Amino acid sequence: MAIHAPDPISRAGALSHLRRHPALDLVDETETPAGAVAVLITETPDEAALTRLRTLVHTDKARPVLVAGVIRDAELIQVIECGVGVVVWRHEATAQRLVQAVLAAFRGDGDLPADLLGRLIDRVGALQRNASGHPGQPSSGLAPREADVLRLVAEGLDTGEIARKLAYSERTVKNVIHGLTTRLHLRNRAHAVAYALREGYI
Repeated sequence: MAIHAPDPISRAGALSHLRRHPALDLVDETETPAGAVAVLITETPDEAALTRLRTLVHTDKARPVLVAGVIRDAELIQVIECGVGVVVWRHEATAQRLVQAVLAAFRGDGDLPADLLGRLIDRVGALQRNASGHPGQPSSGLAPREADVLRLVAEGLDTGEIARKLAYSERTVKNVIHGLTTRLHLRNRAHAVAYALREGYI
C-alpha cells in the first residue's frame, strides 16, 4: 500500500493511522507495485488529482482509495470513470475507516459513503434522461442475474450480503461481477453500477 498526499502533514497523518494495522504493508509512493492499494489524499479531485488517479489505475495498475474533502457533481462521474470504487471523506478518515477502505479496495469491493452513492445514482439518472435515444432501454446485454447483483451493490450490500440475499455462494457473486466488468470493460463495482443505471437496468 502506498500513500499519495499533497503535503507532509496529510501523509504523516495517514501513515500514523495505517502503519498500526498488522495486515498492511507500506511501500514508497514512487514504487507502487501492480495490484497494490494506493491511497490518494486531496481536498477536491481537481484535474491534477484526476490525472494522478488515471496514472495509478492504468499505468501502475493500483487499486485506488480516494480520500477527499469535497467532490462536486461535475467531478463525481470522472472520479468513478478513473477507476475509483472506494472513497472516504476526509472528516471521516479515522484509523478504523481508512483500514476498512484499504481492505475493501484490496478485495476489489466498492465502498462509497452513502451520501455520495445517492448523488451518483441521481447524477447517472440525470445523464440517462438527457441522453439521446430511448432512456431506460438496455442497449446491450446484462443478464437478469447480473442486474440483480448490481442492484444490491447499488444498495450498499457487500459480497457476503448479496450472496445471502440471492442464495448464491460468495464465489458466484464475485464471478458474476468479474464477468460483467470484464465483458463490458468496466473498471470496478462502482463503474458497473453507473453503467447499469445509465443503461436502465436498475
